[in-house]
Amino acid sequence: MIVIPRANVICCSDMIYEMQLYDAARKIFTTKGEDLEAAKEEFTGILKVLEDELGDKPYFGGDKFGFVDIALVGFYSWFYAFETFGNFSIESRLPKIVSWAKRCMQKETVSKSLCDEKVVYDFAMMVRNKFGIE
Repeated sequence: MIVIPRANVICCSDMIYEMQLYDAARKIFTTKGEDLEAAKEEFTGILKVLEDELGDKPYFGGDKFGFVDIALVGFYSWFYAFETFGNFSIESRLPKIVSWAKRCMQKETVSKSLCDEKVVYDFAMMVRNKFGIE
């Protein structure tokens, strides 16, 4: 089987933005009970596919920070909120994704572009309160 790297980039970016990852992530802070448990499994399942694609490479494209990294790294700001609302550890389930995200955050362009995780958590809490989830 021949794997075309550009196709992998398109597949991974589609997985992120074709609402799969976004929708699963949204459910983590807007649901409770069994729906929340299902959302956590869906979210980590999608990230697991991406983690498998990352493998042992520093970035999704290999040695260079690229398109898929840009598309996915914004979710890292939300990890604290997801873990808090879902009562689970993303790092224990997806250590390579968290290591990759921390590596990305060492880039000044990334760290200066993303919101602080506590600000994101406060926003998510406001949304939960607005919808009567908390």
